[in-house]
Amino acid sequence: MAGSAPAVGSEGGAGASPPPRITRSIGTAVRSGMRGGRFLGWLGGAASLLPVLALGFVLVALLVEALPAIRYNGLHFLVGSGWNAGNSYANPVTTAGVTHPLHASYGAMPLIVGTLATSAIALVIAVPVSVGAALVLVERLPRRLSSLVGLFLELLAGIPSVVVGLWGALTFGPWIAHHIAPWIARNAPDVPVLGYLRGNPGNGEGLLTSGLVLAVMVIPIVAATTRDLIRQVPILPREGAIALGLSDYECARRVTLPWVGAGIVGAVVLGLGRALGETMAVAMVCGVALASVPSNLYDTMATISATIVTQLDSAFTDGTGFEVRALAEAGLVLMVITLAVNVVARMLVRRVSGTALPVGRGL
Repeated sequence: MAGSAPAVGSEGGAGASPPPRITRSIGTAVRSGMRGGRFLGWLGGAASLLPVLALGFVLVALLVEALPAIRYNGLHFLVGSGWNAGNSYANPVTTAGVTHPLHASYGAMPLIVGTLATSAIALVIAVPVSVGAALVLVERLPRRLSSLVGLFLELLAGIPSVVVGLWGALTFGPWIAHHIAPWIARNAPDVPVLGYLRGNPGNGEGLLTSGLVLAVMVIPIVAATTRDLIRQVPILPREGAIALGLSDYECARRVTLPWVGAGIVGAVVLGLGRALGETMAVAMVCGVALASVPSNLYDTMATISATIVTQLDSAFTDGTGFEVRALAEAGLVLMVITLAVNVVARMLVRRVSGTALPVGRGL
């Protein structure tokens, strides 16, 4: 008569299951943690660390890739104006322990100037237009019409940058070069500062077109955010200001905009981040002049991001890999600029509002 299989004890073989007492203890601990909120607290803490870890990973990866270029280029990379990949047909040479093509030399000063100049032009145009559009949407237009215009504004923010760049290269840029830029160049006074507005209008590729295209891409971001902020302003302070005899303009300047001043600064920073890092649209309208600072408002130029996207393909053909490292150094400079701008903006928000909330102190 066949006997039954022997039972496996708590110290048995590999197929042994945990004792019921341990299983119940684990289940009780998990349920108590869920009820007390500790599990959600741990989960939220881990999730809050992800952006910091991602930022640190990107910085470390760029720094490791760019270290050979930093050792070779030195400070010349920040103040130099040449972008020369060197002679790829000659034998590579080694300088300071870094192997690179013969006569390779990289200077990113024109790229830094182009990045900052195009972003400045975009903000000078986009900020007043965005704030004015938000005020009109909230305080002037009927609700249905405001919702319709706001919908198109949000759709404009979702248009791919390559489509905006194609529009700028084929339509907007030539129109600026034929109708707007010549008038500005003729009528700008020939004085040391405003003389920068004079010069050859070109064919529609250059600093002015790049800044205007960036403004078109920044306006929806700043306007939509500012509109949502203005809607949060209580109605009583505005009605009280109007009852005291303030005009609509004075009410907006003294009540509405100060109430949401910190939030508007944050919206501008979001738009500035888009302008600093925009790649395809600027690459299609800037002219990609790597080695020279624009001599007038219409001259061709390049930004850091546009240079990276236009030069990366040829950089992979460099057998020494040095050009890729130079592009990584350029990307590191762009990231430092972006982080510095965000830190300054955060300090400005605290100075303006004294609070981290999106709506400031108000009156």
